[in-house]
Amino acid sequence: MEKKKKITIAIVTILVVALDLYILLHHNPLDNHTQEIIKKVISCVILNAIYVVFLFGYDKIVILPIELFQNRQLIWKLAKNDFKTRYAGSYLGIFWAFVQPIITVLLYWFVFTIAIPSRATTLNGDLEIPYVLWLIAGIVPWFYFSEALSSGTNALLEYNYLVKKVVFKISILPIIKLISAVFVHLFFIAFTLILFSCYGMYPDLYTLQIFYYSACMFLFTLGLCYITCSIVIFFRDLGQIISIALQVGIWATPILWNLNSMLASHPQYAWMKFLFKLNPMNYIVEGYRNALIDKIWFYETFYSTAYFWILTLCLFAVGALVFKRLKVHFADVL
Repeated sequence: MEKKKKITIAIVTILVVALDLYILLHHNPLDNHTQEIIKKVISCVILNAIYVVFLFGYDKIVILPIELFQNRQLIWKLAKNDFKTRYAGSYLGIFWAFVQPIITVLLYWFVFTIAIPSRATTLNGDLEIPYVLWLIAGIVPWFYFSEALSSGTNALLEYNYLVKKVVFKISILPIIKLISAVFVHLFFIAFTLILFSCYGMYPDLYTLQIFYYSACMFLFTLGLCYITCSIVIFFRDLGQIISIALQVGIWATPILWNLNSMLASHPQYAWMKFLFKLNPMNYIVEGYRNALIDKIWFYETFYSTAYFWILTLCLFAVGALVFKRLKVHFADVL
């Protein structure tokens, strides 16, 4: 075990050093010199801070992904069972999993294209596309995030009878909920590709990035769920707070409206662009649109990608530490 620990730390050290060098040597011609230096310093400081936390909390942080890997077959079986039993007893079964998102898309499409006429312009030139395509490219990842965060937060409460079993690895419960939500998400990805094809925008190599951004969203949500599912046991109001935050989040994230168009119409609010970029879901939503509409590779948005992964790794490390610290009290509280 000690040998594996040394090898792991050595590999992570090499990766951190390589990322530091890449950040320092990378040049973005769109940024002015001062902004670029600030971005580089902040990125390196945060990255190295996470590395220090990793070194001191290695045993508590690493044990979580190890448990998930060792129980991968059980996780897959429970995830499929969770998806099948979620709508057990209803006449239409899993059909209900697709009804609400489809109705929501149709409602927003009607409001913003018929009741309040609007057209979305891509960020790549002057090409205009039907609003429904621009909308669905951004709202599909939000559907997954919303469902996965809500169900993942309540995973331990829902499976409280398993939490009370001493021999059961309760660390696998949040990821079961996230994988269960993936099945519906895959359907909507297929639906999105079909809809784009109907408008003459067929899948290409850029489209494959959808799976990269889906993986990004999965890992980000997983790290967040380990924090929320641990806290909600002791503070049940957190579930209601998350529901409100998700309602606000769909408007705070440029999903229904175009950030660049808003800033072009109101240049006095240009400073707000930085605030919106801090929202990690903005990276995912923009990523889906880059893959389907703007045809931009993820590595072309270097600082956004670096920021997202640094934040995700930080969340996962914090989530692992919080979960490890509080799980000894779960059975007593439940």
